[in-house]
Amino acid sequence: MNPTTIQFIAAALFALAIIHTFSTKFFEHLAHRQPQHAGIWHLLGEVEVVFGFWAMVLILFIFAANGQQEAITYLESRDFTEPMFVFVIMVIAGTRPILDFAAASVRSAAIVLPVNTGTAMYFLLLAFVPLLGSFITEPAAMTLAALMLRDTLFSKEVSTRLKYATVGVLFVNISIGGTLTPFAAPPVLMVAGKWNWDIWFMMTTFGWKAALAVAVNALAVTWLFRHELGHVSQKDTVAASQTPVPVVLIHIIFLALVVLFAHHPAAFMGIFLFFLGFTAAYQQYQSPLILREALLVAFFLGGLVVLGGQQQWWLQPLLLEMDDTAVFFGATALTAVTDNAALTYLGSLVEGLSEEFKIALVAGAVTGGGLTVIANAPNPAGFAILKGKFHEQSIHPLGLLIAALPPTIVTIIAFRVL
Repeated sequence: MNPTTIQFIAAALFALAIIHTFSTKFFEHLAHRQPQHAGIWHLLGEVEVVFGFWAMVLILFIFAANGQQEAITYLESRDFTEPMFVFVIMVIAGTRPILDFAAASVRSAAIVLPVNTGTAMYFLLLAFVPLLGSFITEPAAMTLAALMLRDTLFSKEVSTRLKYATVGVLFVNISIGGTLTPFAAPPVLMVAGKWNWDIWFMMTTFGWKAALAVAVNALAVTWLFRHELGHVSQKDTVAASQTPVPVVLIHIIFLALVVLFAHHPAAFMGIFLFFLGFTAAYQQYQSPLILREALLVAFFLGGLVVLGGQQQWWLQPLLLEMDDTAVFFGATALTAVTDNAALTYLGSLVEGLSEEFKIALVAGAVTGGGLTVIANAPNPAGFAILKGKFHEQSIHPLGLLIAALPPTIVTIIAFRVL
């Protein structure tokens, strides 16, 4: 490895960004202790801002070292389709008609389960919705599950242990729940076309194992907190949806069209503009659009794209030195400190990989996708939606890591033993 100065600086900034991600609580404490500078400390305490901030530092360094043209050329060489897509899908999936439809579907399924409705809905939000992500995409599934959890369980007085356990299982299950199809999970999306992985291959190689792990994880956390869930759910009363069916159907069509054109930003951004016009015309059926949360998540992912583009020099040789077993566990660990889609994308650039190596790389990437907020593209969306229900309006990265370890171990067993 002979990194250039820019690559070396980018790796150092990437490391600083990771440290910053795990230190956001410190900045929130500073905001309370130094109210005269609370604004800047709150800004630096936003996890979604971290990678965008350090990406800005990298671009400024490139500008200072090599000039404006070099900095602009590098920025224009980056593909920002995924951040743009996540922004659009978050806003559409977070609308009241879509949430009403999802809630009605979950309630209908909860009725047939042999437990009280509140507990059944909790189980389905952690099991059914993540698997639904294989068809509506993982960012959409994360947005739906997180918003419904925020407005039901997390709106009650529940223990911090239950909150962290829920987020840990949700993040892991979303990461693996999108592997039933080749187009829904970002790390699969990066390689499926090049490696000719169709829906049958995904179902037989990844899908059934992921579905089993999702069910086990959701069932385990539901059983572990069954007494607290039963107590909370007795107080729940969910109002029936007042959204007209045609409005719901039109929102679903917009969502489906964005998913269909997920690789074409010009198309899905145009669809999104039409969607904004429709919501403005029928404001009486809308809640405020989650534009701020979606923009923060897109900013986070955009920063990851800019910083991650300079990490290939050390990440690719590291992967190539591993066999298929080592690459599975290596990818699981590396995913915790870099986006899993970036990891599989780098793997797709390497020629001559065995089929076992490819499967192990993707399996490891999705297995570790719940360990940190940066591990999987939908995680910042769930983080942005749910963090307001935690102490000091922040989900502690170490708390998330600890909570995600048990469901991650279940996933390792599913992918490596079954």
